[in-house]
Amino acid sequence: MTSLTALSTPPPKASLKLNTLQQAMDHFSVSQNAIDYMIRLRWPEGKVACPACGSEEVTWMPTRLLFQCKGKHPRKQFSVKVGTIFEDSSLPLGKWLIVAWMIGNCRNGISSHEVARTIGITQKSAWFMLHRLRTAAEDKPEGRLTGEVEADETYVGGKAGNMHQWKRAQRITRPGVHDKTPVMGLLERGEGGRGAEVRAMVVSNHRRPQLHAEIRKHVEPGSTLYTDDLHSYRGLPDYTHQFVDHATRYVSGKVHTNGLENFWSLLKRCIKGTYVQVRPEHLQGYVAEQVFRFNSRKRLGVSEEQRFQRLLEGTTGKRLTYRELISR
Repeated sequence: MTSLTALSTPPPKASLKLNTLQQAMDHFSVSQNAIDYMIRLRWPEGKVACPACGSEEVTWMPTRLLFQCKGKHPRKQFSVKVGTIFEDSSLPLGKWLIVAWMIGNCRNGISSHEVARTIGITQKSAWFMLHRLRTAAEDKPEGRLTGEVEADETYVGGKAGNMHQWKRAQRITRPGVHDKTPVMGLLERGEGGRGAEVRAMVVSNHRRPQLHAEIRKHVEPGSTLYTDDLHSYRGLPDYTHQFVDHATRYVSGKVHTNGLENFWSLLKRCIKGTYVQVRPEHLQGYVAEQVFRFNSRKRLGVSEEQRFQRLLEGTTGKRLTYRELISR
């Protein structure tokens, strides 16, 4: 065993200048490079702490690629995966990081079949990997949106005209959007009317109590709220509410929801073009994936490696088991 200080970890928060997927694949194909990268992100000060007891008295075992804590407790030995979304995975860390790069930087997402072909695993394992990374992409919002905020909803579900007759009879019970899954979105406008941050969540329905609860949870009172003419948005005295009737126009000065319409187009392009079929119980993960990419897009000055790092920073302290995933 060797001391932790013998590890050749890069300096804290130093960029490796990984600009392309090819560079990421070349770099992370070496196991030690992948481990060093995660050490730098999890412990920026270079002091690795035991996940079980928090002690910093750990040593590195290079032959097993594991750490060992000097404390007296079970599970003294641990890898850099312990305490992250990667825990208990038999796949090499390098493959995890390559898939994280792809899901973070592919604008329309990446299917589990493509992941399976790219890194040489089964489609079932790739599907599980992607859902664990979507869990990492789900950030807990800090504070509430302020200023000018757009609110809108969309509906995700198959088109009746594209279904076989037996499936249409089984799934479509009445006209309209009643058999689709509603998704609500909130967008805080940035400078020049461009969206600075978007939040989106799957909701049980589009009725007033549900939508009002989400608005009060995520939007600061006193903010200006822009919506369409859906009556469920009426009755919010704590906000300056202005709406536009889409039956006659889509823009009335600053009153519009075009920022969220842009996000909805990206979300549906991702679902229809890449994933094709998404079950309602898993939809929130796909929404969180698109929210992550939208809020860390290049126009906000975020490079591909920075977006990749943001995703990896969300892997710590989270866990998703296969049993929990399929029980949804």
